[in-house]
Amino acid sequence: MEFICNLCPRQCGAKRTENENIGGYCGMPSLPKIARAALHFGEEPCISGTRGSGTIFFSGCPLNCRFCQNAPISQGGFGQTISIQRLADIFRELEAAGAHNINLVNPGHFANSICKAIELYTPKIPVVYNSGGYERVETLKMLDGKINVYLPDCKYVDVALSKTLSDAEDYFQYAEDAILEMARQTGPVQLGADGLIRGGTIVRHLVLPSHTKESMAVLDKLAQHKDKFWVSLMFQYTPIGDISDIKGLDRTLTQRECDKMLDYMLSLGITDGYTQSRASAGVHMIPQFDLTGV
Repeated sequence: MEFICNLCPRQCGAKRTENENIGGYCGMPSLPKIARAALHFGEEPCISGTRGSGTIFFSGCPLNCRFCQNAPISQGGFGQTISIQRLADIFRELEAAGAHNINLVNPGHFANSICKAIELYTPKIPVVYNSGGYERVETLKMLDGKINVYLPDCKYVDVALSKTLSDAEDYFQYAEDAILEMARQTGPVQLGADGLIRGGTIVRHLVLPSHTKESMAVLDKLAQHKDKFWVSLMFQYTPIGDISDIKGLDRTLTQRECDKMLDYMLSLGITDGYTQSRASAGVHMIPQFDLTGV
């Protein structure tokens, strides 16, 4: 499989073959490249449940977040290239292992391969699209009817901060449209009698130390559409990599920052969703990228 890629907002026109990426931002081949496929318990309660989410971690990324916890695979490119048939088989294997859902982490640059894999084997459990939020609506429309749950980030509103931290000054421009498209496809959040998610969109926002004003701006935007999706306010920020040049990001959040953001979210009437505790911060939340299940 070979194609000229414009799947993500970069629209870099890379030539992607089965094993190469020529001139592209993400550096990924056309076939899926993954670093881990296993049961995972680090998601929201309605996703992880008691048996875990069947999580597939894709390599590469259209963003370059300075604080990325998955940097070895998102930026370092670690992983193994597999066939589309193998991806479909992994869906089946995770389902057989008792997963509550199939959780595709950072999947956008492999959207066409994912569509084909779902056509080869459509899981009997919900399919979750777990994304950084930097997506093209045109690409998401390819997935309409194939994805049950969208789990996008909404990282920033500020253009300069988006550029500094993720090399994407147009981040919110795309994320806002993408989130509304996701919510259109799924409709409101639906939980089963067991409390597990069956469909819907949950928007995540990671609060950054010393940047609560920016988080407030993000929540202001999300509050305008709060009837369309749930919000997951995340306090798990952990300093990763070399971020010494960015003020305030060399530490985890204070309890005061967490309380401030929770109070502000509630003041906006955002009551459907989740809020993490400060204890969620730390490297213990990061899985081992060791080709398990590949």
